[in-house]
Amino acid sequence: MSSDAALVINPEVSHAAGRPKLDHKPNKLTALVFIGALLAGFVYMIYSLNHDINSTMGAPTTLLPYLLLGLALLIALAFEFVNGFHDTANAVATVIYTHSLPAPIAVIWSGFFNFLGVLMSTGLVAFGIIALLPVELILQVGSANGFAMIFALLLAAIIWNLGTWFFGLPASSSHTLVGSIVGVGITNALLHGRGATAGVDWSQVEKIGLSLLISPIFGFVLAALLFWIAKKVLSSRPELFEAPKDQTPPPLWIRGLLILTCTGVSFFHGSNDGQKGMGLIMLILVGVVPMAYGLNHAISKEESAQFGALAQVTAQELNQMSKPNNGVTDANARNILTTYVQDKKMNDQVVPALANTIQSIGQQAQAEPDIKRWNSSVVGNIRNDMYLTSEAIKNIEKKEPTLLQGKVKKDVEGFKNNIDKATKFIPTWVKVMVALALGLGTMVGWKRIVITVGEKIGKTHLNYGQGASAELVAMSTIAAADMFGLPVSTTHVLSSGVAGTMVANKAGLQKSTVINLLMAWVLTLPAAIILAGGLFWLFSTLFA
Repeated sequence: MSSDAALVINPEVSHAAGRPKLDHKPNKLTALVFIGALLAGFVYMIYSLNHDINSTMGAPTTLLPYLLLGLALLIALAFEFVNGFHDTANAVATVIYTHSLPAPIAVIWSGFFNFLGVLMSTGLVAFGIIALLPVELILQVGSANGFAMIFALLLAAIIWNLGTWFFGLPASSSHTLVGSIVGVGITNALLHGRGATAGVDWSQVEKIGLSLLISPIFGFVLAALLFWIAKKVLSSRPELFEAPKDQTPPPLWIRGLLILTCTGVSFFHGSNDGQKGMGLIMLILVGVVPMAYGLNHAISKEESAQFGALAQVTAQELNQMSKPNNGVTDANARNILTTYVQDKKMNDQVVPALANTIQSIGQQAQAEPDIKRWNSSVVGNIRNDMYLTSEAIKNIEKKEPTLLQGKVKKDVEGFKNNIDKATKFIPTWVKVMVALALGLGTMVGWKRIVITVGEKIGKTHLNYGQGASAELVAMSTIAAADMFGLPVSTTHVLSSGVAGTMVANKAGLQKSTVINLLMAWVLTLPAAIILAGGLFWLFSTLFA
């Protein structure tokens, strides 16, 4: 398919009369604001980085870490920018094709609410994505292999997103990123002489994969049902279920609903999709400047001292549950936990190793409550211990729910909450930069996929009722996924929702587009796995 083929309208479909005006060239003021926002964002990022690094006295002594940090941050932000213009059609196609908003205003409106969505996100999705990554690469994220991982999965995701955008296919950025992570995990395991299945947290992949699989089915069925109900309830208003005539906007109340749903989809898309870049940026920062970003400096001395006391109590309680002569020492406790987090296989050494690690964390917190005064080697080691401890507790609660009971369970959960607060945080400037990249990205390159969603899914022009139904379902689905910390495909939910309303309206679907969408959905995962795996092997070889 050529690039022009993505924009050719199927001759069997009549859209000419109600087709919106899509050829709008940005004026000079818009271009200046766009460039100004971009430059202001980079100045803010550099200032914030410099301030955070200097305030901890943890600056690298050579130029190379700064170059790697700058390159990695640019690639991560480029991923979010591409994500923005790849996914913007999901929010604006319905308001544009129902003439609720002119295309330029719709795109700017969507970009602004994508920006707000990122700023107000919880961070749950960000760290859910990180949990998919190989344990040893997370523990050594500042190493050559750690950078190879970051570069490989981000570049693979960007390449696939750009390819599907070029052909006007609404492919899923979430799907792409998950596939890239799986590809890196499999290749990393093979490079270390392990089986391909040993490199990935498959339980987490299954959880996220299920949400990506169910969401388009959910979108199709629910949007079709909602549209059918609306058509029955509002049978006295048949104009709501007819294609727009000329450039006439819809009735005021339906126009307001369509703009509201466009706003909601934009906001929740930012809140959900923006977090994927945040998690990866935090890994980059932790790897290059652990003193500044390894642990949350917002934790006060008092909180740190209380945290240390709880650690000692929790360690004692776990030691009382352990069998004597278990062979656990300070030297091997971390390796035992690392193996357990990787293979999820419980043995007699896991609980005492957990107790040993928790005690070590607590001793450091009590010896020096001010986290800002910890040196770089302590920060790196303690952060890794906290990560292993949190993941080990999560696995024990899931796989061995009867092991921890009563006060022990309460103290262990309280300790986990404390270490998650210390490690799972996102600085304000990271949120701002991701929000800016995603928000500005929505204003670029939106036309190709807008045409696919607006004209090429169904055999008739998108009407007001269809647009509102598809957007309402997309908005609520993404909001629910965000609450549960699950990445969900905005693209899949919205495009399948439009398809559902076309079927419910007995309008029929365009076979060629449906086949292309299914192919993109089926091929995204294996393509991203192969791309990321190949790039990781290449970068690992070059950086070694």
